[in-house]
Amino acid sequence: MLEAPYPQLDDLLTMMGEAGRHLAEIEACEGAAGNISICVRWPLEPRRRFPILSPIDLPQPVPELAGATFVVSGSGRRLREIKDDPCANLACLVVNDGGRSANVYTSPQRRFERVTSEFNSHLAVHYDQVTATGTNFHAIIHAQPLRLTFLSHIPRYQDEQYLNTHLLRWQPEAIINLPEGIGFIPFCVPSSSELMAANVECLRKHRLVIWAKHGVMARSDISVKRAADLVEYAETAAKYEYLNLGIGEIGEGLDAQEIRTIADTFHIQQRVF
Repeated sequence: MLEAPYPQLDDLLTMMGEAGRHLAEIEACEGAAGNISICVRWPLEPRRRFPILSPIDLPQPVPELAGATFVVSGSGRRLREIKDDPCANLACLVVNDGGRSANVYTSPQRRFERVTSEFNSHLAVHYDQVTATGTNFHAIIHAQPLRLTFLSHIPRYQDEQYLNTHLLRWQPEAIINLPEGIGFIPFCVPSSSELMAANVECLRKHRLVIWAKHGVMARSDISVKRAADLVEYAETAAKYEYLNLGIGEIGEGLDAQEIRTIADTFHIQQRVF
């Protein structure tokens, strides 16, 4: 939940661009991989930056979000380019009364035909989180960080407990920033209803989940850059694990008692160790 004074549209576009650029810098969104969206529940005026209007039907009804604004990346767009030209790479959607349709606002400079193909998952998770918590802001990122995605191809890392105890042992910051651990979703076809439902369920318990053999989704009700931070914390943990695998697993990391002591010291309610 954000408090007034609220960020204006240009501020939000800048933060989305900075998040997208940083995800590219950490090798988390090659080419046009990855997508990003925010849900805002205070008044925004999209038409100054996005003057072209067209209606769409939403993937699911979201009646409680009537009047809310979504800013969403376009299908096939590169997250690293949002910072340089947000109007070419993003769209604004304002939900109509009843929550079954929206007005889509785009720029004459837009370089896409439709919003991201993963918008069904974005919308469903936004809706679930906003209605459950009452927050006025929610951000979601899907990215494909190299080492996290690679580890999800190895059978033993497909066990959520094994995954967490091995990734969160390498730095004290890991358990502080991911105290509920990392969720894991078995492979689902991209953009499918199965992936959408799994995201909703798993992101109720976690702020970051791995999509097996595909990538991750992260959420934040503070800022889109905080969601990008979660991707970076998890990918850094995966880098340590990857390094350890490469040298014969001779590193031991922090043990469970050391991690519990860190959590107690910083008053972190962790759920892994």
